[in-house]
Amino acid sequence: MIKKRKKKPYEAFALGQYISMSAHKARRIIDQIRGRSYEETLMILELMPYRACYPIFKLVYSAAANASHNMGLNEASLVISKAEVNEGATMKKLKPRARGRSYLIKRPTCHIRIVLEDISYEEYEDYLI
Repeated sequence: MIKKRKKKPYEAFALGQYISMSAHKARRIIDQIRGRSYEETLMILELMPYRACYPIFKLVYSAAANASHNMGLNEASLVISKAEVNEGATMKKLKPRARGRSYLIKRPTCHIRIVLEDISYEEYEDYLI
């Protein structure tokens, strides 16, 4: 049985599917930004020298846009609560080689999910209790 995840009113997410890079390389960057604030994350991703940073940067930016537009959350109080990378389908191509042979070229893909959470909402919730 598949459990349906409860949607919190102070959470927004963005999902990037079939991004053409290996999940291992994307996890190297995701581990650096997990738990950090939104603005700090954007600075880190701009300054890191890895090719995997750009699609992750776009996803973080998209998740923040979802949070501000769809839910009316303030971008200054957003924190990356969850960030996960899963392996996607592997694209396979054949490269012709000498004497009529062929070699297989594998292009790995990955799915990245970034969840942003509003920390000011939790403080407000604690105040009510």
